[in-house]
Amino acid sequence: MEGATLRVRDHGGTPREVRDRGVAERDRPGGGRGSAVRLTGVSPESGWTGLSVRTALANASTRPGLRLPGRVTVVAGSTDVPVLHVRLGLVTTAEPDDPEAPRRLVQFHQATVAGGFVLRAGRGRSIPFEFPLPWETPVTVFGGAPLLSLRMGLRTEVAVEPRLDQGAMVPVFVHPLPTQAHVLAALDTLGFSMRQAGLVDARLPGVAQTLPLHQRLGYWVAPLYAGPITELELIFIAEPAGLEVILWLDRRLALAGITHQSISRFRVWHVGADKRDWIATVDAWLRTAINRHAAAAAHADWSATISGSAHVSRPPDEPIHPGFGLGGTAGSGGIGGSGGGDGT
Repeated sequence: MEGATLRVRDHGGTPREVRDRGVAERDRPGGGRGSAVRLTGVSPESGWTGLSVRTALANASTRPGLRLPGRVTVVAGSTDVPVLHVRLGLVTTAEPDDPEAPRRLVQFHQATVAGGFVLRAGRGRSIPFEFPLPWETPVTVFGGAPLLSLRMGLRTEVAVEPRLDQGAMVPVFVHPLPTQAHVLAALDTLGFSMRQAGLVDARLPGVAQTLPLHQRLGYWVAPLYAGPITELELIFIAEPAGLEVILWLDRRLALAGITHQSISRFRVWHVGADKRDWIATVDAWLRTAINRHAAAAAHADWSATISGSAHVSRPPDEPIHPGFGLGGTAGSGGIGGSGGGDGT
């Protein structure tokens, strides 16, 4: 069991900042130990509660759409403790939409595992839970190794009269869905090299999302596809039936100090993922996206910087219909030419 300990004392002032070590101390799946966190709060009426809270996970490795099983154990000290609720939340570090602002800790999903109760002095209570992970939960592990510096934790929040205390975090390792893993493996096989992985605390315009943030995986472009583009960003938007893959293409002209960007969106279903030729599928997506990118660039005004998207593959509010993007092959016209599977 993976665990973390939270100690709460209650006294009228504002709780001090929590020292959350759990995620940082655990750099690889299966390694490390849980973290101990002390919370301080003040209440002249109740004094020291001495409440001890321990959160343990049956398995810290999971995938989007699954449930994370575990248990919260609370033990009272020398006095009765009125607990309003016990809540769990997924926490990670994300970049704000403003590129100039620093990264910040964000709780992007939460669930209440216990309502109000009174914990008698010296008594304990065990609260089992199955915490549901959203389908859009960012991936932090691929191939058994962390995706660069991405970290995520499950934080236990105990509301004790009269204050709300947020505290201990245990690390959570989110592995990709099979469809996501196939796309990542195909990019690796095609020669793309991951250069960065990050989370942006903002929604994508025109994209149906349930979470307030999204994940971006940046790649150096493989030699076969270089020329029309210099950088690729990959965004996954998963849901129960399938996966939307967003390819954000960029071509930077360093000497001119200008850039041209374009976005293409593709769809694939989870059913039958193991039977698909993923190299051909991803190659077709790339060629289609690059063809569009090159066509848009040919009509772009290169006398000024293009800071936004110069081309979107389809109207943002147009639904993605079943069957699209599931059988594309490489275009005969080659990269920057014509032809190729559409995928939208």
